[in-house]
Amino acid sequence: MALYLIGDVQGCDDALERLLQHIDFSPSRDKLYMLGDMVNRGPQNLQVLRRLMEFGSSAQCVLGNHDLHLLAVSLGARKSNDSDTIQDVLNAPERDALLHWLRHQHMALHIGNVLLVHAGVLPQWTAEKTMALAGEVESLLRSDALGDFIAHMYGGMPNQWDDALTGHDRIRIIVNAFTRMRYCNAQGAMDFSYKKSPENAPVGQIPWFDLPNRLTQQTVVAFGHWSTLQLAPRADVVCLDDGCLWGGCLSALRLEDANLRDARLAQRLKIQCSPALDPLK
Repeated sequence: MALYLIGDVQGCDDALERLLQHIDFSPSRDKLYMLGDMVNRGPQNLQVLRRLMEFGSSAQCVLGNHDLHLLAVSLGARKSNDSDTIQDVLNAPERDALLHWLRHQHMALHIGNVLLVHAGVLPQWTAEKTMALAGEVESLLRSDALGDFIAHMYGGMPNQWDDALTGHDRIRIIVNAFTRMRYCNAQGAMDFSYKKSPENAPVGQIPWFDLPNRLTQQTVVAFGHWSTLQLAPRADVVCLDDGCLWGGCLSALRLEDANLRDARLAQRLKIQCSPALDPLK
């Protein structure tokens, strides 16, 4: 059995199919862990969700900001953007089943010593705390409180963790960390104003994984969400968003069971993609 982590697909099902062929994936033998943003901006969102849903327990996913956006639009809590391509899902005959499946995916997963999220983990959280907070959001996603949760999910504040946070503020900061975060300041407060690579980041904005007091430093964190990052190989974090949507690569990271304690032993596999969007726009 092989375990594969796959970065942001964003509705590019042709690329996903070619990558699965390249890694010789078999749902009867192997497992897929998707790192979020399965949908939106690309042309084949419906096919992506159908494919992953058909894999059953052999495919598990963490949710990204675009996946939550699909849920918000489906509930009428958010208007569709000009750049959205999710109408194929919303018009599908099995729309309700697909959205139900999406609601029952995860905000974080912990596989061996590898913690999986879409965007990041706040420096104040241990791996255990991360999973507990993910569970709080997952419970709301799967409950009758979904509409209220989605209605209050958007916004950038609060941007710094406090264990005393409750209600909508608590859930919002958890969701923002898991699905939107790239940079924090030295005190661990999230800053969403800059999205590009760290080379030209404004003074005081630090990639979340470089904060010196991050409590998940002894856990390998795998994430997507940041196609401009181009992160050099390192032992504690790995970014699997290689810009498939923009004509980069769709990437998978293979983790053998015996290697889960050391992501440096993992094998990274890529396929080149045709751009679904013009990177200059």
